[in-house]
Amino acid sequence: MRIASLVPSATEMLFALGLGDDVVGVTHECDFPAEASERSPQLTRTVIPEGLSAAEIDRAVRERTERGEALYELDAELLRELEPGLIVTQAVCTVCAVSFDDVRAVAEELPGQPQVLSLDPATLGEVLAGADELAQAAGVPEAGARLRADAAERLDRVTAAVAGAERPRVVALEWLDPIFLGGHWVPQMIELAGGEDLLGLPGERSRTAEPEEIAATAPQVAVAMPCGYDAERSAIEVRDHAAVLERIGAERVVAVDASSYFSRPGPRLIDGVELLGHVLHPGRVEAPPPGRWIELERFPRPSSVGREPSLTRSSAGPAD
Repeated sequence: MRIASLVPSATEMLFALGLGDDVVGVTHECDFPAEASERSPQLTRTVIPEGLSAAEIDRAVRERTERGEALYELDAELLRELEPGLIVTQAVCTVCAVSFDDVRAVAEELPGQPQVLSLDPATLGEVLAGADELAQAAGVPEAGARLRADAAERLDRVTAAVAGAERPRVVALEWLDPIFLGGHWVPQMIELAGGEDLLGLPGERSRTAEPEEIAATAPQVAVAMPCGYDAERSAIEVRDHAAVLERIGAERVVAVDASSYFSRPGPRLIDGVELLGHVLHPGRVEAPPPGRWIELERFPRPSSVGREPSLTRSSAGPAD
């Protein structure tokens, strides 16, 4: 089957299901696995300029969505030339992919009337259920069952490892200017990893919050996971918004590779749970490979305003 993937998480899922050879087109953001972008033409592009600050990106997104304008453009002519039998997209996030309505309208004009599958999970369970749905649509149901079984086994290992441990109070920061609290599957990931998400609600959309609201919950760990950023870029964002993090008052601030392990509702969310398990309970959960998270070793407090935090790669933390 010829498959066009219009969302990075679906591309990852297709390759995890062993369907990489069937993928004939991807998005401009599909960077995992590497062969996805190396072998397949790109069907989309963003209209948001590069080089903007967090606040400027937020403003540009808000202005375009308020005007009813798309954030991504779809190359309909290339899609037609590729002749897919299955197009995979999503409608859960208007700022994450091509508009579902646009995709459906284009698909209706394509020869052969390809099937359009929209994967719209709000929880970790729904992400894994989407693997089954995608596998069924592609004709490999057994691959979906294997992926789910493997994910369940890995999650069980983490929950067993952290069972009985004291749960650190955690706040997940999905954006820093303005502050967005992690929603959808993130609160569940924190819970499975042995933490207590103070403000996020499983299955609910992310929302904005003021530093004072977060500080009132006395968080022990702030996990910076700016949507679409790797650990290095997340750490830079933390440093650039040090005054905001200081007002939140968390005892620890950790920057993670959000793009790979938290933002995208794909199979690597399981890696994200394992990563959080180690960050919160290093004595119980094995360290992930290097580069997936960075802890701010020293963070400004009221007595040291103006001093930049020191960033260090970390695979250890306070013992349980």
